[in-house]
Amino acid sequence: MANRNFTTLLLGDVYGDPGCRVLYMKLQTLVKKYRADFVVVNGENACKGFGIIPSQVDMLFGLGVDVITSGNHIWQQEDIYPYLDSKDCLLRPANYGNSVQGHGYTVKNGVAVINLQGRINMSATEDPFKWAQDIVKKLEGKAKTIFVDFHAESAEEKEAMGLFLDGKVTAVVGTHIHVPTMDEKVLPNGTAYITDLGMCGPKGSIIGCDPDLAVRRQLTQMPFKAQVHDNFAEIHGVCVQSDPETGKALSITRIIE
Repeated sequence: MANRNFTTLLLGDVYGDPGCRVLYMKLQTLVKKYRADFVVVNGENACKGFGIIPSQVDMLFGLGVDVITSGNHIWQQEDIYPYLDSKDCLLRPANYGNSVQGHGYTVKNGVAVINLQGRINMSATEDPFKWAQDIVKKLEGKAKTIFVDFHAESAEEKEAMGLFLDGKVTAVVGTHIHVPTMDEKVLPNGTAYITDLGMCGPKGSIIGCDPDLAVRRQLTQMPFKAQVHDNFAEIHGVCVQSDPETGKALSITRIIE
């Protein structure tokens, strides 16, 4: 590890069966292509677009995913609740507080992953900035390489979090929007950043949903239940190269496969 850069794949929200299928078919090839040492995937939309179930968690870990992060939809499949307590590397946003199931951060093989959720146009949670600050402090001496999945709606809030943590963590990556942004960069103090990773989900969809139904919802304002678009999928995310001795990011590259 000390002889070369540490390579991490951080992949966007897995959306429905198409997202699960594309990871099943391509993830191990992707890991080999980038010589990845560590893989983080946001799994909160794996089960029909809303939440994740235990069999999908087992599948992702079986493919070589090291940590599964999530967001506001993690609570929508009750079967997952026992897994949130028993699986240290299945995360829910830390700033839901300590009175609910699960873990908001983890350390695996000396690498830390923190999961946070935004507050702008999202359900009410505790202050993600304070939680970020407190967790980073707890990680002192435990991990130099630290990744943050900030599951949030607002680009402003995500950019603020990136600058707030610049130099304190290896990378801050946004999730939730399902549309990959083009603003990947290494911030001045050595933290890699992107506003949104995009999704591992169906091509030709509207953020993963059946496009005809999504358009009908907009035209009629009727509360039609979203349905996963059953189509071939692609993987969105980033590859972050970092210095394992300092935890500083050296580069960030967008992935669309």
